Amino acid sequence: MKSKQLKLKHLIMGVALAAFFLTSIGSLWGGYRMNVESIKENTLETNRVYAQKLASTAEGYLNEAFQILGYSADKIRSKMNDENALNQETDRLKMQNSMFNSVVITNADGLVLSISPPSIEIKGDTLTSVSAKEALTKKTPLISKPYKGITGRLIIFISYPIFSQSNEYFGMVAGTIYLNEQNAFNTLLGEHYSHDGSYVYVVDSDGRVIYHQDPSRVNDVVIENKVVQALVAGKSGAQQVVNTKGVEMLAGYSTISSVNWGVVAQRPLDVALAPSFDRVEDIAIKSIPLMLISIFIVLWAAARIADPLQQLASLTEESLESKNVKGLESVRSWYFEAHYLKSALIRSLTFLQGQVSYFKDQSTTDPLTGLTNRRTMDAMLAEWLENQLPHAIILLDLDHFKSVNDTYGHAVGDKVLQFLAHNMKAVTRDGDVCCRYGGEEFVILLPMTTAENAAQTAEQLREILAHTISPCGRPITLSAGVAVYPQMADTTEKLIEAADEALYYAKQNGRNQVKVAETGEQVKK
Repeated sequence: MKSKQLKLKHLIMGVALAAFFLTSIGSLWGGYRMNVESIKENTLETNRVYAQKLASTAEGYLNEAFQILGYSADKIRSKMNDENALNQETDRLKMQNSMFNSVVITNADGLVLSISPPSIEIKGDTLTSVSAKEALTKKTPLISKPYKGITGRLIIFISYPIFSQSNEYFGMVAGTIYLNEQNAFNTLLGEHYSHDGSYVYVVDSDGRVIYHQDPSRVNDVVIENKVVQALVAGKSGAQQVVNTKGVEMLAGYSTISSVNWGVVAQRPLDVALAPSFDRVEDIAIKSIPLMLISIFIVLWAAARIADPLQQLASLTEESLESKNVKGLESVRSWYFEAHYLKSALIRSLTFLQGQVSYFKDQSTTDPLTGLTNRRTMDAMLAEWLENQLPHAIILLDLDHFKSVNDTYGHAVGDKVLQFLAHNMKAVTRDGDVCCRYGGEEFVILLPMTTAENAAQTAEQLREILAHTISPCGRPITLSAGVAVYPQMADTTEKLIEAADEALYYAKQNGRNQVKVAETGEQVKK
């Protein structure tokens, strides 16, 4: 029966492979973590620099807007009563570039004197928005907070005052940016939109979105965002943050100081880290050949170390049954411990085998004939019955054996019994078992054998004895009874009883013959 305990070779291999794989996984994990941190730092710094660059560009854009409006204010201050000149100037400002969605000129009371495009029908109306009133009151260049104009649009109002040469306030020229429509911010920032989830957005000093790649987000207040809070506080930098949609982002941010706005350039964390997974996978794939070679070396070394000890262990157990230690002598014990263990085992087992063989023979065999004794026969029949192994039994008895002992003496009688045992072994197969049942009674057990084949074996033995000179100087005869399990009996006791009945019938009918028990009933006397 094979032991369920781990073998040394498998244990060494397991430990070595576990150490190898744990080291490899640890190295890959450590490399992955370092790569992740490096990517995060690089992405944060890249976004910070990028946001700073965009903020600087936006700052220049707003300054340019003031310069353009200031130039127009100087140009038209002497033409405030010339409607045609005012219309030409608003058209020029609108058509000159895409900076403004609309351009308006008002007088000092906020009355619209000219507007471009003319489709916006507010000429002759007075601007009443908070931003327009603030610009008219302060009489300084001004950029408003987002608000809804009289047209219902969400607007940023950039205005520049108009003064006469004598410093009399005439009104203002202003450009508007429609936040929910295509505007200057789209031109300035829209090219930075990325399909991998990276994007740029702009917030005002209240944390209100004034530009976003998703127009529906414009005018949202996102002051709870930590990055926006930093911008409102006038800070620039970079940090990992969870946006208002619950997505982890790597954000860089910078302020537009002239208007207290802020620009945020951010990228989803999972998108930024995606290359790190690919890199680890690439490293793992490229290292597979080396890993396989290393595993092969580990397994080979483990086998080389453990094989001598495993062979010694296996052969030690086998040597108790095979009655030899030649297998132990063939083990290649190439290192110190295995060599001395092998020598000690050979010496010990040589002695032990002799003792084991002696006691085993004493317990299982008949000392006179060398056949299996009755106790072992009973145990074997019980095992066959438990396993429901079909088998036949031949119960045989020497005819008139008492006269052999009385005439020639017991010494010759013992030789006759040994002569019988020798011929029993000669006529049986390797798997058959020859037993001494008691006195001159013997049994042959034949596994997987029919009644006919068992009878042929018994008849062959009878013929040999009947025509061969025995140690007593003449042939001897035998009578035999044959029974088969399970056709003739369902227990060992009934099987032996059936064979005994057949033997009795053979003796009663003249001896020197073989009789097969009848199926299903006792043999007739």
